[in-house]
Amino acid sequence: MDFINQTVERSNVQLAKADFESDQMVKWCPGCGAHAILAAVERVFPKIGYRKENFCLVSGIGCSSRFPYYVNTYGIHGIHGRAAAIGTGVKISNPRLSVWIATGDGDSLAIGGNHFIHIIRRNVDVNILLFNNQIYGLTKGQYSPTTPMGKVTKTSPQGTIEHPFNIGELVMGAQGTFFARVPDNNINLMTEAMFEAAKHDGTSIIEILQNCIIYADKAHADIIGKEMKEENMLLLKNGEPMLFGKNKDKGLILKGTRLEVAEIGKNGITLDRILVHDQYDQDPGIQTMLAKLAPPHFPMVFGVIRSAMFPTYDDLVEEQIKYAKETSPIKNVDALLNSGDTWEIN
Repeated sequence: MDFINQTVERSNVQLAKADFESDQMVKWCPGCGAHAILAAVERVFPKIGYRKENFCLVSGIGCSSRFPYYVNTYGIHGIHGRAAAIGTGVKISNPRLSVWIATGDGDSLAIGGNHFIHIIRRNVDVNILLFNNQIYGLTKGQYSPTTPMGKVTKTSPQGTIEHPFNIGELVMGAQGTFFARVPDNNINLMTEAMFEAAKHDGTSIIEILQNCIIYADKAHADIIGKEMKEENMLLLKNGEPMLFGKNKDKGLILKGTRLEVAEIGKNGITLDRILVHDQYDQDPGIQTMLAKLAPPHFPMVFGVIRSAMFPTYDDLVEEQIKYAKETSPIKNVDALLNSGDTWEIN
């Protein structure tokens, strides 16, 4: 297994899904998409191969934030919107931990919006699982920063008049180095994206289109629903053409500075005209355009959209600490207290 980050200690025994199953009763609503996300995490953690004690789950407040209780690892259930700040502190204070943050669209993008963009900008080596159900579920159905414009909710009885965030675009704008999007009804795809996030050295954001069966049921059905997914989902594979459709005969081409949908065999379009995905491209231009695509004129893009390498905040902090220890004339508290101007009082 080719991991870039060798800081986190590897397990010397083969772990299994059961090793990460908590003895706590899972209290999400029956049918909630979070159950599938939990199953994906329990499947991918043994595959990652770290010691169980080196995983740490951090959360804020919300339905998603129950997550640390339901995985048999160390964890912190924090306060509303502050999971990114807590996760940063955990990683900086103990780089030997693999830090995973579970958060919702309200927790991370509203009260926690400032922490969210800055953990991305700093490129702290943590993995963020962002449950996007387009609603506040725990507090009973208020609209969130990702609720579609015009949606009727408990706090928008005439339809919300706020423009929603596109999470991928927000991540790219904050100089994100890793962004993936997955649906909650595909555990295999979620597991693959989480594994790629674990391999990535830097802040990894996985947007999970999650269904809230009580307050926003079928919010994503027009994209990931059984009848719609072949035409409205484009699953990316690095190094492969960006194709979609029932017969995989539609794809994305670049026309000028814009992406367009083209059909192979029509208007002279051949397979070699279809864009090939490069998730490792340092330039986020095409990746940002991919993250913004949505029906009705385009499919929504899923899989790992961006995975670019840049220095991480925690590695740079470690380098600064090491340099300071090697070069500073102050080696202990006595030296500190006697540094600078001193005097004696008789």
